[in-house]
Amino acid sequence: MITEAGKWKKAGSFLSRYGIYVAFFLLVAVLTIVFPPFLKPSNIINVLRQTAVNGILAVGMTFVIVTGGIDLSVGSILALSAVVATSFAHPGEHALAAPLLLGLLVGCACGALNGVLIAKKRLAPFIVTLAMMAAARGLALVYTSGRPVINLSDAYNQIGGGYWLGIPLPVLIFLVIIAAGIFLLHYTRFGRYVFAIGGNELAARVSGIHTDRILIKVYIIMGALSGVAGMVLSSRVMSGSPAMGEGYELDAIAAVVIGGTSLFGGIGSIADTIAGALIIGVMNNGLDMLNVSSYWQQVVKGVIIVLAVVMDKRAKR
Repeated sequence: MITEAGKWKKAGSFLSRYGIYVAFFLLVAVLTIVFPPFLKPSNIINVLRQTAVNGILAVGMTFVIVTGGIDLSVGSILALSAVVATSFAHPGEHALAAPLLLGLLVGCACGALNGVLIAKKRLAPFIVTLAMMAAARGLALVYTSGRPVINLSDAYNQIGGGYWLGIPLPVLIFLVIIAAGIFLLHYTRFGRYVFAIGGNELAARVSGIHTDRILIKVYIIMGALSGVAGMVLSSRVMSGSPAMGEGYELDAIAAVVIGGTSLFGGIGSIADTIAGALIIGVMNNGLDMLNVSSYWQQVVKGVIIVLAVVMDKRAKR
């Protein structure tokens, strides 16, 4: 017979593991009651499309935070990748592969530089990525002389505005990245090494893991996904602006910590991160529908991050 204390312990264990999903469905239920059109298929598709860019960044951020690091430069790398890609995406100039490859290479290069400085020079991730945030944004402004890149080819614009079997292409790209992220982090040796570094980097190094290589690869993944996010976003808005992506690092980090990934490293899940990204997307959409100021939305995100960190610290005790 299960005692009362046992029932509470079981319920607490369930909420500890699945609380993020309970919170998501409660949020959807509340918004549906307050604003019934929320569940219209067209609005659900809109939520998924809006969540795709932040979700792509959040997948990469999960890898970074699981190692015990942080990346504040993702929004700036997104912008730099976007302006480089769009500058080669004018009608009749280059095949679609050219801007896509260049945008991806820019993201990988920025991520690799972050990784080398963090892994080889032993600099703090916060400092390195803060410097990259400023440098990449500055390079984007220099590259475009502060002006947006417009007049993009139809093929490039299809990336963010096209459909396949009725599903928006950004959502399909997002789903592919989720599947790849889950496989890489949870079902490969590389993923086990990522968790080992986050749990105890010194012990991982002593056990024979090439921690420097793993960390560099993690930041390259983050840079590559920033590049992908930049191309998806610039395609969706049909222009590449050096100002795009501002504040996106906040949303990516928020999605990861809401999903339960520990800021101390060693604990995290791609699936839970996606749930966190969906909560942010649904919250933004619902607050927009209720005509709540975007300024207050930023306040809510900040409060959520603080609460998530407080809960994380309590869990570590």
